[in-house]
Amino acid sequence: MEEKVGELFLKLVEMVERLRSENGCPWDREQKLEDWLRFLNSEVEELKEGIEKKDWDNIKEELGDVLFLVVMISQVCKEHELFTIHDVLKEITDKVERRHPHVFGDMKASTAEEALEIFYRMKEMEKGKKINK
Repeated sequence: MEEKVGELFLKLVEMVERLRSENGCPWDREQKLEDWLRFLNSEVEELKEGIEKKDWDNIKEELGDVLFLVVMISQVCKEHELFTIHDVLKEITDKVERRHPHVFGDMKASTAEEALEIFYRMKEMEKGKKINK
């Protein structure tokens, strides 16, 4: 039976917690928040290259690497009592819902242009300033 997405995500979160634990990986445990920047930049560049080449296997791998880093950076922040991966997920799902009232609310958009206009209007309202499009 195939694992569900939520189960796999939870498994990844638990793996990262273990990597950073006393019984985990000494190297992973030593890494500070700033140390992950070089890996994040590298993985995003590799992802961009995969997309440009339409290399689906590479895209899949690099998306996994970026996701791993998101979870790892969130774990480091949790350890410093800043926020958790739950907070990250809550933030992004709330933002997507707010910026797409034509999908999750009662606004209407029948073209891509109308949808984009609504998106930017919502973003401007959130930020309290005009957004350069």
